[in-house]
Amino acid sequence: MRTLVLLLIFIGMINPNTNFEHKKQDSRFATLVFSDEFDNEGRPDDQKWHHQVIPPNNGSWHNDELQHYTDRPENSFVNDGSLKIKAIKEQYSYNGSTKEYTSARLNTKFAFTYGRVEVRAKLPSNAGTWPAIWTLGANVNETGNYFGNQYGSVGWPLCGEIDIMEQTGWDKSSTISHFHWGDLNTEEYMDTGGETTVANASSEYHIYTMEWDSESIKTYVDDTLVFELPNTNNKPYNHEHYLILNTAIGGNLGGDVPSDFTEDTFEIDYVRIYQ
Repeated sequence: MRTLVLLLIFIGMINPNTNFEHKKQDSRFATLVFSDEFDNEGRPDDQKWHHQVIPPNNGSWHNDELQHYTDRPENSFVNDGSLKIKAIKEQYSYNGSTKEYTSARLNTKFAFTYGRVEVRAKLPSNAGTWPAIWTLGANVNETGNYFGNQYGSVGWPLCGEIDIMEQTGWDKSSTISHFHWGDLNTEEYMDTGGETTVANASSEYHIYTMEWDSESIKTYVDDTLVFELPNTNNKPYNHEHYLILNTAIGGNLGGDVPSDFTEDTFEIDYVRIYQ
């Protein structure tokens, strides 16, 4: 195999930077179990997506974020073959809490254990925006989520969180993959992760991927491995998770929002989950 690869590189038939380990792993996840190609027009498919709009932290979201999430078409809609999550500077009140920005947070109505997640997306370009593709354990029972306590009610971080992709508001030339969890033996909070350079993340589509099985969780941008986490018995990564797409404004990873910010869009071409 190595001889064949070297020969193909020599004659220019393949890129020497191709990640063959990643390609080889693809065959393990052959069955498409959830997808949205965003071929409709209008609202996101409510058979597949749940808008999470109730702020769980005394009228606000966590991490000192500045937005309210809504289920309005102004903040999330499908057209021209892609889902748009639009963050807007506007005063908006919800349940007596007023914020200066709005956006959207969409959860899949599909929970899964192990598999390959692919999301092809363009990221917002403005400072202050914090887009993310991530999962939470379905047993989190967070206020306003789709599953409630159907899978349990352990809270965060014992549910486990997988940040397949998130991008800070101050560095639009790289993305982060990060893991947050509570140790199942000690309940101690743990986290780790990595980052990679992503050229033209807002002007060109890139594929953000997670491969998750009983031994490890790997995250990629296109074919570049960003981080690999061993999946050991003390981690909460052996039960159902659900996928989340959102754009936060400001906060811990959004940072300062420019005074001239008006709106920006996180554009998703497709979401596919294989097992």
